[in-house]
Amino acid sequence: MAGLNRNRWPEWGVKRKHPENALGELWAVYFDGETGQHVAVKKEVPFSQCLFKTAEFSVKVDDAILEPGKLKGSISSEKHSISWELAFRGDMQPLFLLPLKFYQGGFPKAKALVGLPMAIYDGMLSVDGKKVEIANWVGSQNHNWGTKHTDLYAWGQVAGFDNHPDSFLEVATGRLKMGPIWTPPMTLMVLRHKGKEIALNSLMQSVRAKGSFKYFDWDFSSETDEVRIEGTVSAPKEHFVGLKYYNPPGGIKHCLNTKIASCDLKVTYKQAGKPDATETLSTKNRAAFEILTDKRDHGVEIRH
Repeated sequence: MAGLNRNRWPEWGVKRKHPENALGELWAVYFDGETGQHVAVKKEVPFSQCLFKTAEFSVKVDDAILEPGKLKGSISSEKHSISWELAFRGDMQPLFLLPLKFYQGGFPKAKALVGLPMAIYDGMLSVDGKKVEIANWVGSQNHNWGTKHTDLYAWGQVAGFDNHPDSFLEVATGRLKMGPIWTPPMTLMVLRHKGKEIALNSLMQSVRAKGSFKYFDWDFSSETDEVRIEGTVSAPKEHFVGLKYYNPPGGIKHCLNTKIASCDLKVTYKQAGKPDATETLSTKNRAAFEILTDKRDHGVEIRH
């Protein structure tokens, strides 16, 4: 989203513990950083009212659709409603947060990719009856799936920094619980900047990297012999919306999400025999920031 302290977030999903009880979920969240009046709506339908094609990019949840270049749908929930009819376009290659080999097999149990980074959206939203024109808003089209949510994580994304509008960041810090044992934090990041991709996302790299988050700040860093990336993502509690996330094996996690966070990134290029070269990328309110947790002490209102 360019130029405004507002953002929107439609999401399609299916949660299935027992196949006979498979459930389709449709979410939409509209963040308004100017007024602080965020609107979140959700629809749940039997899986028989959903269609997820495997041979082509086509998703249907009730009467909402997501297809190449377009998405359309509506949700009314309690006192709020959001409807959307949008077109999107872009030519950037998909971004893989994990090494490609991890998209096959059972580890990790949750997987994510950005199908279209730097997607450009046009069309119309209606938020509680108020029309919002979307013209050249920059965002992304994302896909995450798996048999179990990551036990604890922070996730972030920037589709265009204020001072580098063509750069894209995807980053996550997560911990897995194996029986009673927690793994140390693992941090993966991929930065596309000035026509190059810096992927600091191997398993060993993720363990060597540093990542620490709390309510509602996150610091991370990762480096190789060639480059070091250090970053912070933060937002006030009032910028977050709380959502219930059903975990496929059972249980409910709390998802704390905002699309109007700040992000500061420092990229240092190491040059043999020369002084290091450093660049700073920053945005005041274009960053996505999400925390998934089992804890209930965050103080964010759970909307649905």
